[in-house]
Amino acid sequence: MGRVNFGGVVKRVCLDYVPEIEVGDYTIVHVGFAISKIDEETAKQTLEDFRAMGVLDEELAGEEEAFARAAAAPQSACPDGSCAGESASQQVSKSA
Repeated sequence: MGRVNFGGVVKRVCLDYVPEIEVGDYTIVHVGFAISKIDEETAKQTLEDFRAMGVLDEELAGEEEAFARAAAAPQSACPDGSCAGESASQQVSKSA
């Protein structure tokens, strides 16, 4: 395990899949696992792209903030879309 700084937010990450990574290196992280080592330019561009798309804040939200966002999102009595004529694809498009 190690700590990775995501543009100011530090999270614990499993480093088992990139044993060559060292302090100061950059990595791509997926669901808490570092999956590849990348160069500094790629890391900066990736953070910039994620910020521009508005996904960085959502991905790095703390637990309380994530729960608050989920509670504020439109709710359905049937999350799978099986009632009230909603299909599952309609439900996904509403929350996306």
